[in-house]
Amino acid sequence: MALAQVRADALAARLAALPAAAGGSGWLAAARSQAAARLAGMGLPARRDEYWRYTDPATLNAPAPEPAARFDAGEPPVFDAIDRVRLVFVDGVFDPAASDDPALAGVEIVRLAAAGAADIHWARDIYGALEARAHDPVPRPFAALNTAHATDGVLIRVTGRAARPVSLIYRHESETSDAILHHCVRVEPGAALTLLENGPGAARLNTVLEVEVAEGGAFHHVRAQGRDHQRRAVTHLFARLGARALFKSFTLTANGRLTRNEAVIEIAGPQASAHIAGAAVGDGDFHHDDTVFVIHGAEGCESRQVYKKVLKHGAVGVFQGKILVRPGAQKTDGYQLSQSLLLDEDSQFLAKPELEIYADDVKCSHGSTAGAIDPAALFYLRSRGVPLAQAQALLVLAFLGEALDEIADPALADEVRARLEGWLERHAG
Repeated sequence: MALAQVRADALAARLAALPAAAGGSGWLAAARSQAAARLAGMGLPARRDEYWRYTDPATLNAPAPEPAARFDAGEPPVFDAIDRVRLVFVDGVFDPAASDDPALAGVEIVRLAAAGAADIHWARDIYGALEARAHDPVPRPFAALNTAHATDGVLIRVTGRAARPVSLIYRHESETSDAILHHCVRVEPGAALTLLENGPGAARLNTVLEVEVAEGGAFHHVRAQGRDHQRRAVTHLFARLGARALFKSFTLTANGRLTRNEAVIEIAGPQASAHIAGAAVGDGDFHHDDTVFVIHGAEGCESRQVYKKVLKHGAVGVFQGKILVRPGAQKTDGYQLSQSLLLDEDSQFLAKPELEIYADDVKCSHGSTAGAIDPAALFYLRSRGVPLAQAQALLVLAFLGEALDEIADPALADEVRARLEGWLERHAG
């Protein structure tokens, strides 16, 4: 069967199982219609697609999600010690009773459905727009599916420095939930926001986060994925940066049968900086895929991609990262690092780093390695009386340190480090 027909058949089956398309009128209905047209032209991905060769999309394509049991690690929810404004989604539906008053953040926050009912809204220029730009040159069908069929989400506009971080909390209650969430963020000139995300969300979760950071704005993003091991997720982060804008995103992933995190960061203004990083720890039937595309389109900009994975008992890690430097983007400083620590001979790390450069005055580099714990370092710690499990944990945390350093807020970095220590303790041996 032709590959195009395989994609089309998978899409038809997936759409037939979805509930009726979400409502909306005016700008939202138009954005959904355009996304549906994009999706129809692509179909859903197949294993033979270049950027899905390492990750089988079958369970993401399936009409219904595979059941995912809830899991309690015995720890309080991540970020609980952080003073933040909580916005809670249960199986993909906003829960106002469990959420804080959005006004406490000092920013404009509105639900997608409410904004979609208005004739004119600032999100019109963002919702689906960054997603649409991200399909060149690689199709991202699950992102188009999200834009066309998202059931909920929030739109956040920041005009100053947010009083507190905004925290999106995803709770998983139904073992067969299938959630599609779409969020948009606009950081106005000189404004700043910290956005937190955590929780398993659903048995199968599809999220899109579109972020526009205007001139001199700053956006900090810290995300924790984990808890329920049987969950599956595909996430998308699309961002566009103006002049002298700062964008920093970090993702911690612990547990999860299948997670694919896609990111497309477009640096459109001069002197802007984009840092995106991640740390993943997996044990057993764990498949984690980071697919990242950073586009330099202006002079004097900087980007960093730092990804570290720790894998054991047959876990699989994937990294597909690209830096594109467009003509005229002189003085670009692009850095890409992907490394994996394999704690046994059964695990594997699959990497595809890429540079594509069309300017002649740039500094770009990439590195990708996979290996075991350094036996000399382990012997050094053991010879000084450190127990084996503790010595291994110390070396794993040191390996992940460069990725954790990308978190600007020390309190958030300490919270993430504590969660990693807890995971290592539970999975020792």
